Amino acid sequence: MLGYFLATLIGLSLGLLGGGGSILTVPILVYAMNMDAKLSIALSLAIVAVTSLIGVWSHYKNGNVDLKVAAVFAPVAMIGTFLGAKLSSFMSGQVQLILFAAIMLLASFFMLRPKKERAEDSQSKEMNIPLIAIEGLIVGVVTGLVGVGGGFLIVPALALLGGVEMKKAVGTSLLIISLKSFSGFAGYATMIDIPWAFLGKFILFSGVGIIIGSGLVKHISQDKLKKAFAVFLIVMGIFILYKNRAQLIPSVQKTTQTGQTL
Repeated sequence: MLGYFLATLIGLSLGLLGGGGSILTVPILVYAMNMDAKLSIALSLAIVAVTSLIGVWSHYKNGNVDLKVAAVFAPVAMIGTFLGAKLSSFMSGQVQLILFAAIMLLASFFMLRPKKERAEDSQSKEMNIPLIAIEGLIVGVVTGLVGVGGGFLIVPALALLGGVEMKKAVGTSLLIISLKSFSGFAGYATMIDIPWAFLGKFILFSGVGIIIGSGLVKHISQDKLKKAFAVFLIVMGIFILYKNRAQLIPSVQKTTQTGQTL
């Protein structure tokens, strides 16, 4: 039940922040539910895909989804995510977790830095299609490799390169995250065995979470929430790096192997 309670928190994060759910999902599956790293990344993509899609509906009803921008960003991101999933077969689960931790620390930097109002600039800019496509491909590959939705990269990209106002950037980001996460999951589905019953239950709880989060978003300070979440990401990122330190520091690995031999 702890895992399903944490699944609800994943949905809350997506509902409140428009992202962050995928960054919670992998550590929960690996460290709270003792799952293999590669399986956790694959399931994370499916969980975030469905949960984000649920969240898109409320944003769409409020006119906060820019389908034109999504039509440019999403296809290349989906291709990148599928390729990233396939490339993951050349990496160990530990290396993927180290890369994942690095992404967590990068996300915390974006969340902690001072907010700049760019509403007027974004509305006056025309959509930079080539740059949007390039970033979509890069973010997609990262998503496929480590299971991170990349909302913290997509939202500013849509605002600065797509000329999208922030509210629409969040809603459009959820749609893009959902589509490319489905693509990444399809890439993993042929490489691992999927526990469909568990996946269905986990998605159910995270779906409830995003519905609750979407309702609470008007009553909670976004700035304070992002800062608290950023601190959590720093702690978790350092924890994951520590748990996989043998891959980072050869001497630790040698000491471990020597100890096992003795």
